[in-house]
Amino acid sequence: MIVVTGATGNIGRPLTRALAGAGEQVTAVSRHAAPVPDGVRHVVADLAEPAALEPALAGAKALFLLLSGDLHGPGTAPADVVGRAVAAGVRRIVLLSTQGVSTRPFGPTRIAMRALEDLIRESAPEWAILRPGGFASNVLWWAESIRTQRTVVAPFGDIGAPVVDPTDIADVAAACLLEDRHLGGVYELTGPEVISPRGQAQAVSAALGSPLRFHELTRDEARTAMARSMPVELADDTLDILGAPNGAELRISPAVRQVLGRPARTFTDWADRHVAAFR
Repeated sequence: MIVVTGATGNIGRPLTRALAGAGEQVTAVSRHAAPVPDGVRHVVADLAEPAALEPALAGAKALFLLLSGDLHGPGTAPADVVGRAVAAGVRRIVLLSTQGVSTRPFGPTRIAMRALEDLIRESAPEWAILRPGGFASNVLWWAESIRTQRTVVAPFGDIGAPVVDPTDIADVAAACLLEDRHLGGVYELTGPEVISPRGQAQAVSAALGSPLRFHELTRDEARTAMARSMPVELADDTLDILGAPNGAELRISPAVRQVLGRPARTFTDWADRHVAAFR
């Protein structure tokens, strides 16, 4: 059995479908009740309370570990999740880490994530680590303002990065969970092109067939908005990257093609597939 945490999110949903489609027994874990594919067991648990995960881990051979934004802040203990998984007999852990562990190793949230990576390397018999850059799905933050005002609201309008489609992350995660050849791998995951928020807005506009206005936020305005849904330390780290990506963060990684044998999906492809969210 394979346990997928964050199973109802932008990565967990396609990952759960892929594993179930491959004939695996899957336990989907999320904080709230939600639909899951036929044949998939669903367990409601909050990783902020690691003991609640133990029923899901019983009999599991592998774990996909995804930490929500609030689990990156001070006072959280994701290491307890890893410890309980290993104690329950889980052999393989695939961790969703972040590109910033290598590109900005001294940010507070990056230091904590690097410690979690190291713990998994030391304690799990089998492991793989995924380090994605920014997600294409982050533009879902714009959905309400697009639906109601036909306006995109974002900082750093003309500063781009090679954002990655969460479905590509899910497909790489599935490969790491199912195929031994990826064990011990650390995969930096990006999209195939550098694209700015303004360019993303243009892609969403084209998918909608409707013009959109772009309103550029200041960094302080963006920080205030982001801090409503994540620790302020994570908001600051994220804005540092969005506002001034370094050379490593602008590099287009070949990892999606190396693992999956196909190119990474473009942002335009993501926008076309998710256009309903903006109508």
